[in-house]
Amino acid sequence: MLHLARAGFDIALNYRARREPAQATATEAEQLGAKILLVAADVADEPQVKNMLREVDTAFGGLDALVNNAGTTISTPARDLEAVSIEEWDRVFAVNVKGLFLVTRAAVPLLKRGLSPSIVNTASIVGLRPGPQPLPYAATKAAVVSLTKQLAGALSPDIRVNAVAPGWIEGDWMERMLGDNYQRLMERRAKATPLGRCATFDDVAEVILSLIQSNRFVNGEIVVVDGGYSSTT
Repeated sequence: MLHLARAGFDIALNYRARREPAQATATEAEQLGAKILLVAADVADEPQVKNMLREVDTAFGGLDALVNNAGTTISTPARDLEAVSIEEWDRVFAVNVKGLFLVTRAAVPLLKRGLSPSIVNTASIVGLRPGPQPLPYAATKAAVVSLTKQLAGALSPDIRVNAVAPGWIEGDWMERMLGDNYQRLMERRAKATPLGRCATFDDVAEVILSLIQSNRFVNGEIVVVDGGYSSTT
């Protein structure tokens, strides 16, 4: 989001329950000169999504870009099928797949009034190849890859749709997933990556900004951001 603010975008930032970190990010963006709208909404709830987009429309009168970045997961290992509850499975799909669809559908009328409108979805390398991530998370990211390609056709020529597929990213998300093994496993992954390190949030943000601003004839693509790991291992 801060990359977008630096590039001159005003921003509507959605959060579900944790206002404090969202407000902290919004404050940083405002210091960079961006106008910020904070909107609380569960992306898996259609009435809340519609209300969110009405607020966005009132504040900005349209959209130039949509970044579908909401996501959730569980901590159950991929091999432990019996430990995955149906409620957990449904919630991960509700946020990661249904939420992406609901927000995109509600945003389309606003995007059509925008300047060279673009959608960027957040997929994952695990949506393109097997990995150790929990089963519902991996399955939803494969669905995001498919939805990105489908939407690129359905919304053309008015709106471009692409996705980023990060590999392992340094920070809180992977710390929660890897627990006490975080440092050891991240170092091992970095050594196996041609560019010598794991991805950062800045790496991913740079690609998202590029897809929004610069790549005017790129549509329906999944851009892998993993330093070449998945291409060489």
